[in-house]
Amino acid sequence: MQGLLKKRRVTLGMWLLVLVVGGLLVWGTQHNAGLYRDPIMQVTSVQTGATTHEEDDFHNADRQTKQVLHGHILNGQYRGQRLTVTNTYSLSGAMDQHYRRGSQLFVVVHQHAHGLTATAKDAKRDTPLVFMLWLVIGLLLLIMQFSGFMAFLSVAVNGLLFLIAIMLNGSTQGARVLWIFGSLAVVFAALTLWLVLGANRQMLITLGTTLGGTALSLLVALIVFHFTHEKGMYYESMQYVTQLPRPLFLAETLLGSLGAVMDESTDIISSLFALKRERPELSAGQIFKSGRQIGSTIMGPLINVLFFIFVADTFPMAMLYLKNGNSWGYTFSMNMSMGVVQSLISGIGIVLAVPLASYLASRFMEKKVHA
Repeated sequence: MQGLLKKRRVTLGMWLLVLVVGGLLVWGTQHNAGLYRDPIMQVTSVQTGATTHEEDDFHNADRQTKQVLHGHILNGQYRGQRLTVTNTYSLSGAMDQHYRRGSQLFVVVHQHAHGLTATAKDAKRDTPLVFMLWLVIGLLLLIMQFSGFMAFLSVAVNGLLFLIAIMLNGSTQGARVLWIFGSLAVVFAALTLWLVLGANRQMLITLGTTLGGTALSLLVALIVFHFTHEKGMYYESMQYVTQLPRPLFLAETLLGSLGAVMDESTDIISSLFALKRERPELSAGQIFKSGRQIGSTIMGPLINVLFFIFVADTFPMAMLYLKNGNSWGYTFSMNMSMGVVQSLISGIGIVLAVPLASYLASRFMEKKVHA
């Protein structure tokens, strides 16, 4: 009884600690203007003007509203100076921002003989970002505890490695993009699985399945590209690319397929290890058959998840193309074709990972799995 009460006190203390830390972080981002070089204006009052109706040649209707923002500068050499900024925002909010009292926004200050004027650039968004980050980390630590901490640690380390890879790619002018991100994929998989599963046989089997499934999916894609001469591949739709688009597309596909295959491989092999732990008498053939059954169950939802992510990523721009008089074929080519190819390649990796994970687990799993 005392142990249960002590455990509840520890849990309550963790919740209070997470709440206090989150509150301090959110409060700190609301008062950290001194850390920024660009001038930040705190809006103290807003005067909203008349709203005008606009319509373009394609009958896209929108409403524009003017507002006058009064506030003062929070940082820099103009700190404390009171300014008035005019802003125009639309109902769609596609290229502008609606500011309210209490908003903090970056401004460009113009100094004239008669005083200071300013132009609004963008809103200061670190407070909601920090709040969401705190919410995710807090839930991971409180619900998953040590496992949640290791999951967060893997994401943080992988993010740092990804930043280093981007810097290396920039320093080589994109000449080694496939080598850099191919090596990064191996490091990603090994490091993530080591942190989440630990250094054991289950981790090695999952790593082998992940790398094997990803490599096979990319190999199949390259074979198809070779025989079709890459017809229908609209590399020009990769906007703002300042290096060769084909290697960059392959590197992007490699990382995307890696994540999907790793997710499925971890689920299948973890389930097989748990099954072997509960029923040690299962043979290698029964383990292989069970792995295929598990894979067939999770394969469909996982492919649909990839499709939904792809749709969510391309939907806004596709709607913009269609609303501005472009045909369905042109809209698909310029916005969706490359994403569909990536989803198909990842789907191939997901399908191939099922027999691969089942085979490796059935052949290299211990005869007796310990808890």
